[in-house]
Amino acid sequence: MQRPWDGTIVRYPDPAIEVIDKRFKQYLIGNAVVERLATGFRWAEGPVYFGDGRYLLWSDIPNNRIMRWDEATGVTSVYRQPANFSNGNTRDRQGRLVTCEHGTRRITRTEYDGSITVLIDRFDGKRLNAPNDVVVHSDGSVWFTDPGYGILLHYEGERADFELPTNVYRLDPLTGGATVVADDFAKPNGLCFSPDESKLYIVDTGITHDEHAPSHIRVFDVVDGRLRNGKVFQEMKPGFADGIRCDRDGNLWSSAGWAGPGFDGVHCYTPEGALIGKIHLPECCANLCFGGRKKNRLFMAGSQSLYALYVEALGAQWP
Repeated sequence: MQRPWDGTIVRYPDPAIEVIDKRFKQYLIGNAVVERLATGFRWAEGPVYFGDGRYLLWSDIPNNRIMRWDEATGVTSVYRQPANFSNGNTRDRQGRLVTCEHGTRRITRTEYDGSITVLIDRFDGKRLNAPNDVVVHSDGSVWFTDPGYGILLHYEGERADFELPTNVYRLDPLTGGATVVADDFAKPNGLCFSPDESKLYIVDTGITHDEHAPSHIRVFDVVDGRLRNGKVFQEMKPGFADGIRCDRDGNLWSSAGWAGPGFDGVHCYTPEGALIGKIHLPECCANLCFGGRKKNRLFMAGSQSLYALYVEALGAQWP
């Protein structure tokens, strides 16, 4: 199916792609441009690619739905509605969808038959705040952040009181029990493992409109299911990071927003923390993932739209 031409002409090379360091050039394709695949959402989040079905799922939080984009046809449709104001999504090692839900304040897994299994909704007898983003380790453990954005306003969930601190958790696949792996974040947000899973990156988006609140990405050593030697990997002020992913070379690709043109979009950092390139978008980017048959297509969930760009970087994260 050929989609109708919308009259948009994009120059080669795409001016929306900025090389800050020559090391970024190896990941660029001269005749690849940023594509807007779909639009008309209120806050697009949590993209996850399903290679076995060649489709992408992502959350449209305020509209209380999970969307689906079909790679073969380019058709966008509703995958699930209502979706309990879902936010972050990923897949486990069996290929099942794992989702953070603001409305129900829980982590769920969608089984092969479409039924929903609740993985966790409480800790120490208290309700979770509103899980935000989630990744699954190769050992099957589920790591997730719980900043509580979904209970701050009615717009992305249901306004409610916090019952727990804003923690980062690890859910054990064997016992089903959870442990706190980090408890010193103002608002823990996106997270991802390095390619060898020896490190975990976690975003702290702080508190919006508080100039003294943290706005950075931290990195930790992962040792026997625990986090050690945490340090700031990258400061993001004057804006914020949100969702993050690593490629197979260990570079960190971070969504960026809330600072306007020249900042909003995606930033790419080396494993040492050097900013080497930017992908500029006309709106904030909330989250991203690698997908496509070769895992060389970067999908970016913006405020109101879904974007994509073919790159020479290959995604390191499962799936």
